[in-house]
Amino acid sequence: MTGTGILTERQLTAHLTELGVEPGGFLLVHASLRAVGPVAGGAEAVLRAVRGVLGPDGTVVVPAFTARNSDTSPAYRERVRGLGEAGRAAVRAAMPPYDADTMPCDEGLGVLAEAVRTSPGAMRSAHPQTSFAALGPHAEKVVSGHRTDCHLGEDSPLARLYDLRARILLLGAGFGSCTAFHLGEYRVARPPRRTYRCVVRDDGGLRRWWEYEDVALDDGDFAALGADLERYGGGAVRTGEVGSARCRLVGVAEAVDFARLWLARNR
Repeated sequence: MTGTGILTERQLTAHLTELGVEPGGFLLVHASLRAVGPVAGGAEAVLRAVRGVLGPDGTVVVPAFTARNSDTSPAYRERVRGLGEAGRAAVRAAMPPYDADTMPCDEGLGVLAEAVRTSPGAMRSAHPQTSFAALGPHAEKVVSGHRTDCHLGEDSPLARLYDLRARILLLGAGFGSCTAFHLGEYRVARPPRRTYRCVVRDDGGLRRWWEYEDVALDDGDFAALGADLERYGGGAVRTGEVGSARCRLVGVAEAVDFARLWLARNR
């Protein structure tokens, strides 16, 4: 770091290279910049460093999830805790419909995700709850074809990233944030399913509620899953320091395949 304790873009680039991020390919990033520490230039500088290491042929991908337009999400349940029926109805009535061009990412995803989403040339997938944003020459290959009734399964960017041999960068984030594990949930035998509901716009631009069924997503044991992947994954996980944060680099395919077997044994 510099003498003021602020990480520079050049230092970030060196740390990412030492961790094993390489030019080209696809990189799915989950970031906690608070864990990394102060960076001169903030999230934009971090994004420039990541893209600089990936080079002109590399594509960076982030989750761009939105829970604010759903009344079946944990975020909604927390928001209406203690409210009566009238209060809950008022919250639902004020929920905005999903708009891929303008709706911000959930705050819990961190400022880097929003920096990617709002970057010139970024593309975003169509799912009204679990979209992904991608930036780079092959962004469209990642985000196209995201079926709106498939959160994180075979018709989502996660499956495309699996096929493309992408890698995951946990930049100060823990395995509890590793969305690729969700694809493993889809690939176990007979995964449990549930109903989801959110606000969208119909073809005429009118606001409406939409209900659909999909796999019941549960990240409650992902930290334990990731710890076992790191311990028993045969060296699949590379670790290193970026700024003040312990960071991890792992292939999407390795993470998903391990998760599928782990979940079948442990759930």
